[in-house]
Order: sequence, then C-alpha cells, then structure tokens
Amino acid sequence: MSINIVIADDHPVVRAGLRTLLAGSDIQIVAEACDGISAYKLVNKHRPSLALLDVRMPDGDGLSCLARIKLDLPNVAVVMLSGYDNPTYVARAVALGASGYLLKNASRDEIIKAIKTSAGGETIWSREELRRVTGALAVPRNGEGDLLLTKREGEVLKQLAFGLTNKEIAQSLGISYETVKEHVQHILRKIGVTDRTQAAVWAVRKNLV
Repeated sequence: MSINIVIADDHPVVRAGLRTLLAGSDIQIVAEACDGISAYKLVNKHRPSLALLDVRMPDGDGLSCLARIKLDLPNVAVVMLSGYDNPTYVARAVALGASGYLLKNASRDEIIKAIKTSAGGETIWSREELRRVTGALAVPRNGEGDLLLTKREGEVLKQLAFGLTNKEIAQSLGISYETVKEHVQHILRKIGVTDRTQAAVWAVRKNLV
C-alpha cells in the first residue's frame, strides 16, 4: 500500500528533486506547497500519512506549520527537511512533536526509510540529535520571565526562536547588531536559561512562536 505525503519547500528545484527521488517507490506525493500556510491547507485537505516540510519558507515557516498540524491533525506524521544543521531548529522540532529532522544532503535511501518509519508511527530521532537538545528540552519553566520582557525583547526572542542569527535579527528589526546582542543577554537572564536553544524551547512552551 502506498504512503501518501505532502511536501513543502519554497524552491521548485528541491520539490522536483523529491519527485524524482521518490519515483518508483511506494511513496506518493499527493500535493506540493511553496510556503507554510499553503502546506497546512493541503495537509488539512488531503490528510496524508506524512508531511515533509522545509524549515525556512515564506508565509509561515515549516516549524509554525508543524505546530498547527500537530495541534489540529495529530495523526499526521511530520518530518522536517532543512539545509540548516541548526540545534535551535532541531530543538523546536522535537518540542513541537516532529517525527524527525532530515538534512537536504540525505541520501535517497535515508529519505525513503525516514518517511516509511515515520508514517508507520515511529520517530527517527537519532541518539546524537536528542543528546544535542536534551539540555534545552529540560529547561526550567520560568513562570514570570515573559512578564519581565520588554516589547522589543519579546520581538527579539521570537526572531531568535525562528533560528535567526543576531545579524539577521538586526536586519529584520532595523536595529544594530550590538543592540541585538544586549537584548539576547537580557532575555537569557530574565527567563533563566543559558543559551539560545533553551530560549527557543522556552518560547515554544510559552506559545510565543
């Protein structure tokens, strides 16, 4: 029996590559999306066994789409596909209920095996991936930190949780790199965590992203 999946990536060449890669297998792509919002709508329409989502996309990134899918359609497995080996992305994916996280340089066999395993109800998280984010997932739940953040710090935290670097946050918010560094330091201290990955998971648990 074939496995129906929805794929989402904002680069047509990546989607074409996935079509070619999965040709001849028992995995059928029933719909394609170029952004997170469209991906959610297609998953909701087709109710596939699995959604394969790029992390960074316009109009709703893949991790935000993951969150909506797991909230509204918990039986649909989700595997993240990214060109970024970013521990913040991995930690958010774990926290939001993804079945796994694949890099775009994965082999055909690795991708097919990951899809089949995840569609069967299992996760594909490796011991190394979980080890990298264990500290972040164990972050203490500071109940007052969000009340202490300024409006700007809240904006910086959201950008940080999306996996942006300090330079990218500065460009996005129209502030200096040094100002972003100061905000990040204040955020970590106020919410009681030690690094950006923990801050990202904290933001997920607070439903800030």
